[in-house]
Amino acid sequence: MDTAKLLRVTPGKVCKLSRWDPGANGGFAGSEQAKGELAANVKRLAELQEMLYAENQRSVLLVLQGMDTSGKDGTVKHVLSGLNPMGVKVYGFGRPSSEELDHDYLWRVHARSPARGEIGVFNRSHYEDVLTVLVNKVISAATARQRYRQINDFERMLTENGTIVVKCMLYISKAEQKRRLEGRLKDPLKNWKFQAGDLDARKQWGLYMRAYEAALGATSTPHAPWHVIPADRKWHRNLAVSEVLVQTLEAQRPRLSPPKPRMNLTGVRVV
Repeated sequence: MDTAKLLRVTPGKVCKLSRWDPGANGGFAGSEQAKGELAANVKRLAELQEMLYAENQRSVLLVLQGMDTSGKDGTVKHVLSGLNPMGVKVYGFGRPSSEELDHDYLWRVHARSPARGEIGVFNRSHYEDVLTVLVNKVISAATARQRYRQINDFERMLTENGTIVVKCMLYISKAEQKRRLEGRLKDPLKNWKFQAGDLDARKQWGLYMRAYEAALGATSTPHAPWHVIPADRKWHRNLAVSEVLVQTLEAQRPRLSPPKPRMNLTGVRVV
């Protein structure tokens, strides 16, 4: 099944999140049935990472966006669990520092883009600068449209220079978010994750969904398409992201280089 295609936001089309069901199960009866598929994808990602590193021509940037509790941390933990940590860099973009505010909003993002051979993960990303700031009226709709264009140009530049951009919006329902927020309050090990600001964003749910639809529709491009990942079921979220990654990387056909000729101690080539 071409999961990447099924979940892709069609470039050039209006995006309506109602097209996707946040509680979808991908045709699996439950998490137990999907375990083997996820394990196989994790193993395949490790192989593809090895090829990517050895090839040293391209990099991968996985962009994870979603409302609070949608599972960005969990996705990183479970989907990338089989990768060599030496070749993976994960960044979270919170409030910009004073130094970052003295530059354009993409400055700090470009500085953290993955090098050749690496897999980079943005846990929240440059899309905060067209989502949160728009909902909270820090920027106008006209400025947001200008930023959509700038982001498209930025991502095109990355892809033209060898970065494979994989963008996933973790789509959680409002009801499931409520359940998870309550779980954070009840679990002492998760209390630290709860912030009062989560409730403020929850009150603006409709505004956020419209902002996401606008951003996804404007910035899902042939070179860097968006994928809407149903995220109410954690196991399905992990499986879907892993399938999108595997299918995207396999389509790039990374190849291991042939072995270099061996030399003896005198520098003579050994056949």
